[in-house]
Amino acid sequence: MLEGKLRDSISKSNAKALKRDGYLIANIYGKGCANIHCAFKRNDFIKFMRSKINLVFPVKIADKTYDVVVQEYQKDPVTSDILHVDMMFAQKGVIAKFKVPVKVHGSPIGLKNKGVLVFSRKRIAVKCDVAVLPNSYELDVGPLDVGHTILVRDLPQTDGVTIIDKPSNAVVGVIKAK
Repeated sequence: MLEGKLRDSISKSNAKALKRDGYLIANIYGKGCANIHCAFKRNDFIKFMRSKINLVFPVKIADKTYDVVVQEYQKDPVTSDILHVDMMFAQKGVIAKFKVPVKVHGSPIGLKNKGVLVFSRKRIAVKCDVAVLPNSYELDVGPLDVGHTILVRDLPQTDGVTIIDKPSNAVVGVIKAK
């Protein structure tokens, strides 16, 4: 379980001091709940996020445990270090917007025909309850040839999950290498 500490002050000087000590600044929010300003050890957060299986995961802050979902990362454009994280409470019975990752498996036929696999969308925006939230969209890219794409409308549909992205948007495809 990821453990963090509650921030005493939300001032700029406090945030700088925490960052200097190796902490990652985070906010946790949700519908009808008070915002929680907290901080996690940067390396612990990165290790935990790489090893987690589900989108919904527990965090412990000030002796209380909350189920949360990561909504957004803010990265430094030069060093790619994570600067800030926004998380949302995973409330059962509340319909909210989430971003579900796309995972591919297989080797496209188009790679043998001088093609390159291109990700157009690494995450798909959905609107649903936490109880029916998919952990990821698994796509088989084996049958893709040069010029073929998988669109948002081709994704598997789940009851209770509404995909917000336009149906004509490409998710993954194979293009001809230059």
